[in-house]
Amino acid sequence: MKPFRWQARIRFADTDASQRIHYTAMFRHFEASEQEFLHALGCPYTSHEHRDFGFPRVHVECDFQSEIRYDDLVDIDVTVDRVGTSSFTLAFAAGVAGRNAAKGKVTVVCLDRHTERSTPLPARLAEALRRYLA
Repeated sequence: MKPFRWQARIRFADTDASQRIHYTAMFRHFEASEQEFLHALGCPYTSHEHRDFGFPRVHVECDFQSEIRYDDLVDIDVTVDRVGTSSFTLAFAAGVAGRNAAKGKVTVVCLDRHTERSTPLPARLAEALRRYLA
């Protein structure tokens, strides 16, 4: 399946003194693309069926492949790397002007808000994510 694509512009606040993206800012852009991806699936974290669940991140990673600078327009492709019983991993590939700029992964666990323990992913979310497995 074709990846979900989200576009973002690098803001001044995203950069360090050299006007290159600060490493933490890439995670904010990954998160924004994650949220838009889940909205496109019809399964945002804010949906009524998810009210009893939290979705904390338990692992994040990012490798920078080339520079990303202030005012660059970044294309972020989102794919599903893994869907488990109570967690899933999204993969991100960021490009600037057709060149690879960064890649990363985020693992999210479904947490029962009442017990504070992991719990199976809601069925509709798990099914939607499986359609995007890479």
